[in-house]
Parts: sequence; structure tokens; C-alpha cells
Amino acid sequence: MSKCIGCGVNLQTTNKEELGYTINLDNSLCERCFRIRNYNDYKFVIKDNNDYINILKDISKTNDLVVLVVDLFNISKHLEDISKYINNNILLVLTKRDILPKSCYDEKFKEYFKNYDLNIIDTVVISSNKNYNLDILYNKINEYKTSNKVYVVGFTNSGKSTLINKIIYNYSNENTVITTSNLPSTTIDSIEVKVNDDLILVDTPGLLDNGDIINYIDGKTLKRIIPNKEIKPITYQIKDKQTIIIEDLVRIDLFDMNSMTIYMANNLNIKRIYKNTEELKELKENVLYIEDDSDIVIQGLGFIKFTHKSKVIIYTKDNVSVYTRKNLI
Repeated sequence: MSKCIGCGVNLQTTNKEELGYTINLDNSLCERCFRIRNYNDYKFVIKDNNDYINILKDISKTNDLVVLVVDLFNISKHLEDISKYINNNILLVLTKRDILPKSCYDEKFKEYFKNYDLNIIDTVVISSNKNYNLDILYNKINEYKTSNKVYVVGFTNSGKSTLINKIIYNYSNENTVITTSNLPSTTIDSIEVKVNDDLILVDTPGLLDNGDIINYIDGKTLKRIIPNKEIKPITYQIKDKQTIIIEDLVRIDLFDMNSMTIYMANNLNIKRIYKNTEELKELKENVLYIEDDSDIVIQGLGFIKFTHKSKVIIYTKDNVSVYTRKNLI
């Protein structure tokens, strides 16, 4: 059975409402991928993690190298869960480096991930869009691979397919292009991509993070919250009780003297309110007690760096994950 070269789903001509539909099995793309590429018309796909976990379990039966792609801007709270399903050697790829400020140091990012319980043999910080460190990554893939097959895994929207497309463009004579989109579950099933006679990259569907805000907003809002260029952080000195409002998505109530820096997309509407307000109080309340030098992460929207311990109340949409961690930057 033929597979769509864009998302990996099995092609079929019998049911237009099912995944993999195409009017002709000689086509290389399913209708969904065709419409994403040509019209930016995304059709949502409801999947659960059981499908993806089974793929990871199959990978664990091999001795092949795993390239784990992590979006530096949107690090999943559940990243370590991957170690529950695979024990292969992991080449960690920290991508979207161009989104975070140039003043940040790559070595600090690498050091940060040494505390994760993952079988990491090496780490590379990259930007697929800027071709940053792609040569280094490509050489390390060839250095660490145990066969001609290398698996590329990560959470949905981490940049796996974009990275593979860039590797094909830079280092291969093949003309395969994997479908990419800012929306979740673009890749439906595993796709084997031949780079050359010695290397096949296997793009896998992204693990779903149910706490990511992208699952609960529309496409228009999604375009605003996903950064497409270097973030310009916004710093506030907090001296008394006040509120920060971010679009109609988040309310942040602050109570203690502190310094906070917001790392989010530049075109978001952020306002500071010094008086009592009921704005966005209908959202879900999250009460957090943070320690010195901690971030508050609003999964998929960005993170806020704090200097001192404090009580913070954050109101978000239902099911959006809000958690604390040590400062990334």
C-alpha cells in the first residue's frame, strides 16, 4: 500500500472523510497534505498518544540512533516520559535557537539538559531556519549512527519535519519534502526519508502534550503566539500588587517585590494593570509558589523568568499546563 510522502498515512481512494484520501493512488500526497501545502488549509486530526507510544516501543527494539528534537522555546513538562518507551542512545537536538535572544549562550542550554533523565550521548543547538550548526549536527548523526537508519522523535510541533527537510535540502540529491505546519499532528505515521545510500531518516509522529495551549485556540490566534523571529523580552520591576494581561489568554496576578521577564512572541498584546480588575478571572486559576531564579511556563505560549521567590496566580484556559522550573536563561 502506498504512503503519503508528506505525512506518512496510507493512501486510499474510498472515503473522502478518512485520513489518506486521494483521488488517484498514483498521487504522492494525500488531499490533506496537498491542501496544507497549497492553501494552508489545515484539517484537524484527532489522535491519541497510544499510536505514537507504540512507534517508540518499536524503535526501542532496535539499536538505532534516536535524534530527539526539542523546541527550546516550548520544552514539554513531560519530556522525560520518552525514556519510559525507548532506551536507545539519544542525540539531543535543541532547535529554534533563532527564536531566543542572541545574548543567550548555547553552552548554558546544553548544561540545562544534563539534569534530564534521558540517555543523551551528545547535544547540538541548532536553528533549521537559519542553517545554524546544521553541518555539526549532520556530522554527529553520521558519527553516532549504528546502521543506515536513524529515528527522529519528539513532541508535536518541535520541528522534526522542518529539520529533516533542511537536511534533505543541504545534503541530499533526493527531492522528498515532508509536510510541515504550525498545527499539531501534521505527521500521521512514520516516514522513511532516504538522504543517501548510507543514511535514512525516519520522521515519526509527534507525541501529544495535552497541556499545550495550541490544542485550545483557533488558527488565527496560533499565528500570533508562535514566534517567527527573535523574541524581544519584556522586563517588569514589581514593587506591589498588580496584574499582567496577555491577550484574552492569560491573567497574571503578582503580589511581591520581584523582577520578571516575559519571553513570548513579540506581537502579543501585553498590558500592565495597577488597580483591581475582574478581567479574565473567569479562566482557570493556578496558584504557584516559586523559588528564587525560577521560570513559570505556560505550555505553548512561552515562559516568565523570575528572580526571587514569590506567590503568583495565573489564570489560563482549561487544561493548559502551567508549571515552574529553574531558569532556562
